[in-house]
Amino acid sequence: MFKKLKAIAFVAACLLAGSAGAQEELKIGGIGPLSGGGTAWGIALQRGMQMAIDEVQAAGGLKIGGKTYAPKLVMFDDQYTSAGGRLAAERLVNVEKAKFIIGPIGSPSVLSAVAVTSPANVLLLSNGFSSAILKNDAGSPYNFRVMDSTTEFAPAMIKWYRAAHPETKKVALIAPNDAVGQSVVPMLEAYYKENGFTVWKELYDRGTKEFTPLLTRMMAQNVDLLDLNSNAPGESALLVKQARQAGFKPPIWQVGGPSVDEVIDIAGPLAEGFTSLNVFDFSQPEAQKFLKTYKDKYGNSVLNAQTPVWYNATRIMFEAMRRAGTTDVTKVRDTLEKMDGYDAGLFGPVKWGGMGDYGVRHQLLLKFWIVEVKNGKQVTRAVVLPEQR
Repeated sequence: MFKKLKAIAFVAACLLAGSAGAQEELKIGGIGPLSGGGTAWGIALQRGMQMAIDEVQAAGGLKIGGKTYAPKLVMFDDQYTSAGGRLAAERLVNVEKAKFIIGPIGSPSVLSAVAVTSPANVLLLSNGFSSAILKNDAGSPYNFRVMDSTTEFAPAMIKWYRAAHPETKKVALIAPNDAVGQSVVPMLEAYYKENGFTVWKELYDRGTKEFTPLLTRMMAQNVDLLDLNSNAPGESALLVKQARQAGFKPPIWQVGGPSVDEVIDIAGPLAEGFTSLNVFDFSQPEAQKFLKTYKDKYGNSVLNAQTPVWYNATRIMFEAMRRAGTTDVTKVRDTLEKMDGYDAGLFGPVKWGGMGDYGVRHQLLLKFWIVEVKNGKQVTRAVVLPEQR
């Protein structure tokens, strides 16, 4: 009997030793538009996350508090809609039991997702421009914004444009008639007026493909600048193309985005002179390894500048888990709030802001680039730091 017990104990020890190196699956939810006008952004989110996950897997897994986890991306298409954002969040929280989610992109989808994730104490790293994403009744306890919003970048961009083009007097704002346009346009109108511009504005139904009637009305107003502000990449590109085809000659730019690559791809030569912000400079030396990894995995497909942003956000979240030493969501959140100074490799040290604007330091502050299309390529005009409050 004693020998039999020893044999059983030996087998059990072997099994335990074998399982010590086993990895426990860790679901990481992803929400983004994989169809519709924001598709380029959704693909950027999905691929940026997957690249960060691939990196962890290649290193032998995510080591947290003595355990090793295998992160797995569970991605849902929100179709760039409010209903889609809520449905995706409900599936991730209630069916997949995911406690960590990256995305969505766009205020309608984010606001709907937050209504699901915050009561469930699920960590959400999102990007939409509405101030209500962070300044809400819940105090934004589990929701962080990982990209500058209109509140951060617009004042600096408009001041730059006024200084660079003092002859410009009247600007047109064309935006979607949804939570995005309704929140962004009033802010932009105020910023433009503060800098001496007059403003003409009109909202359109999301999903519109034919903008010529709207553009004709705009041209009758004798504006000398068109701002595409918060339009999704597909709609921005159509507006640029159709405006130029309709004979609109003044400058077109976008205090929002990024959509530059898609505008070049769709509008072709008509994109010449288009100016916008971009959230990443792929010519930086530190970007070359990222570029090679992307091309090895995804070929020569259009690389949206949000891709490294979501890669960066995923890496920051993984580092918060490592530092917390647990996958307990509240402890990871508390650690994430104290991550200032951590350098994930592409954007420099983490800096959280937002207390003055939103009452919570959950706004990641990233430098950005103002670029202009010249001969089908992006040329950097300025490197700008966001407003910090």
